[in-house]
Amino acid sequence: MGDEPLDKTDHGTTPIREPAVAKVTIDKAALLVRLREIVTPDALLFDEEALRPYECDALSAYRRLPMIVVLPSTIEAVQAIMRLCYQHNVPVIARGAGTGLSGGATPVGNGVVLSLARFMSILNIDPEARTAVVQPGVRNLAISQAVAQHRLYYAPDPSSQIACTIGGNVAENSGGVHCLKYGLTVHNVRKVKIVTMDGELITLGSDALDSSGYDLLALINGSEGMLGIVVEVTVKLTPIPERAQVVLAAFDDVEKAGVAVGEVIAAGIIPGGLEMMDKLAIQAAEAFAQVGYPTDAEAILLCELDGTNEEVSEQILIVRDTMQQCGATEVRTARDEAEREAFWKGRKAAFPAVGRLAPDYYCMDGTIPRKHLPYILRRMGELSVEYDLRVANVFHAGDGNLHPLILYDANVPGELERTEAFGGKILELCIEVGGSITGEHGVGIEKLTQMHLQFGNEELVQFHAVKHAFDPKALLNPGKAVPTPKRCSEYRQLPTQDKECLSDHGDKQA
Repeated sequence: MGDEPLDKTDHGTTPIREPAVAKVTIDKAALLVRLREIVTPDALLFDEEALRPYECDALSAYRRLPMIVVLPSTIEAVQAIMRLCYQHNVPVIARGAGTGLSGGATPVGNGVVLSLARFMSILNIDPEARTAVVQPGVRNLAISQAVAQHRLYYAPDPSSQIACTIGGNVAENSGGVHCLKYGLTVHNVRKVKIVTMDGELITLGSDALDSSGYDLLALINGSEGMLGIVVEVTVKLTPIPERAQVVLAAFDDVEKAGVAVGEVIAAGIIPGGLEMMDKLAIQAAEAFAQVGYPTDAEAILLCELDGTNEEVSEQILIVRDTMQQCGATEVRTARDEAEREAFWKGRKAAFPAVGRLAPDYYCMDGTIPRKHLPYILRRMGELSVEYDLRVANVFHAGDGNLHPLILYDANVPGELERTEAFGGKILELCIEVGGSITGEHGVGIEKLTQMHLQFGNEELVQFHAVKHAFDPKALLNPGKAVPTPKRCSEYRQLPTQDKECLSDHGDKQA
């Protein structure tokens, strides 16, 4: 494969540049013959119609048909597939539920998509050790449902938890509403088993609280499928708290709400969750879920306190007082468990609810220090006017993980490009205030341009050295997450107007 962009697809999407890897030494027909020796016929997809569902993840602006999709159901089959692909230099892209939002599961044209959808078993639950051993295709929410009888749950809870899988959560180091207090995926995984590109099965981490040697377990979390195929995960389980209660605070100004976030933390409170929604998101969520949100508010904060009865009672008083001092126009405390669940139902439904406001939306993901929330929210409002695009904000305010949803219509010429430029500016703002271009969605192919800004050549060289140690032929999820230092040097020499539209995969991506 060379560096020239591919032809446009019939979806009207613009070219995606194929990454340069070793030349494939087997054709599709011969590869299918070999794969049929490993998996049953129903585990192989190769006709265009069957391949269409795998051409993109939830960030559907980036599309590319794979050569073959294979759905193994055993670790041994995964190992055999990887050995075959390694032998013939065939790129491999691992795929979970396809709920990713950065194009991380986008196929390459002469590659194999390896779906983990059939790895759906919870292998072991140990209530005393507070761990569960699960296969990568197990849904996030299914873990908590399976262990609820033991008064335990799995803390990381992305908005897509009803559908997203634990293998994908590991690949993206997913977060969620309760990660402010209980940590990201990396803080809740004890051990993983991965299959390397050459078919070796290795274990990272241990059942103990710590293990000797380099912390490769942390490295695999957030590695975006570039270092190995996750085939088994041991997760940490958390006791269900004695009491959990939500405070809802409404504000007539988003900046006041941003200030309140920092003040709650400064008061010594670490909430179970601290979420923000702006007016557009509030109105969309209320119309969709009908949970009683104040639709005239410019912003609301949802602050969940959990723990013992005594500490929750004390913290609620502090949070209510803090919200009022920061200018809240209304402060409510959930009266019972049903109202608490209703408050969170609206928040969890916000993404699909916003989808009803426009033909398309573009979900960004960046992280900033909490103290800069008022400034960033103000600047996003200014950029919304500048780019003439509405933006709905619904995000993890407590840890500064932003999720602005830019509304657009892909059928309007030039609007997708304007949306991407707007999203790029938001990520540049995150870098400006000392933040990161991702919090939990990963880099994928969406944010390669901004990687040029966040990291220098020396850092990128080290990233590529780690990649080479695991995958010397660069066959695992090629072209994702880490741009080459050469491209960074070329990018930095471009005029500003060209930087806004150049990506690492070609002149434009769609």
